[in-house]
Amino acid sequence: MQTVGTIVPHTVEEAYEVADAAQAGDDEKLAGELGDLLFQVVFLSLLLEERGAGDLAAVTRGLHAKLVRRHPHVFAADSLDSPGAVKARWEELKANQEGREGIFHDLPENLPALVYARKVQRRAANTGFDYPDIAATLVDLDEELKELRDELAGVPEPDPETEPDPALAAELGDVLFSCVNVARRLNVDPELELRAASRRFVDRVEEAERLAAAEGRSFDELPLAEQDRLFDLAKEADPR
Repeated sequence: MQTVGTIVPHTVEEAYEVADAAQAGDDEKLAGELGDLLFQVVFLSLLLEERGAGDLAAVTRGLHAKLVRRHPHVFAADSLDSPGAVKARWEELKANQEGREGIFHDLPENLPALVYARKVQRRAANTGFDYPDIAATLVDLDEELKELRDELAGVPEPDPETEPDPALAAELGDVLFSCVNVARRLNVDPELELRAASRRFVDRVEEAERLAAAEGRSFDELPLAEQDRLFDLAKEADPR
């Protein structure tokens, strides 16, 4: 028997597939993936209906009401002159009309870590607790990298599959958090861009492997210098 618990992992998976199709610029695939995601919405709404807790019509009415409530600058005679003012009003309305208290109210703990970090930073920024500009976030990133290097000084590289040093792990976590902050100030989604960078790396290594095979050699048996040479050739051929 299907339950919310068994369906939601598929919902998350479908959302990532929508993002992947959108990033790839494949409109036909995007339309198909949106249909799959819509099916998840319908299915979960049916489970609500079975419990007498709502249905798809109630979900859409709630969405409509929320959009109108949170966007008075669009649906009412209320003018806001900047994206920052819109965001500030958004947070004000959520707090005053929906009873949400505290800076970090209703933060889903199961978000991917990069998405969670960006959401935390956005909430803090909404209170004014933020760096003044992108240059300051880069200074912070440099400082966190220096702290990581200082912590690494004199520490041997750990063996594979062993517990990390807690202090090093914490310093690296700070570096990652600072990277997300830079991405946020650049309006870059760190989750999607890290996935895109990983995909580029996979494609380029696979192309380097093909180049090695064309030379009658096996990529994984080549010395590192030769692997680097083929990888650079693959990178030059890849405009991304």
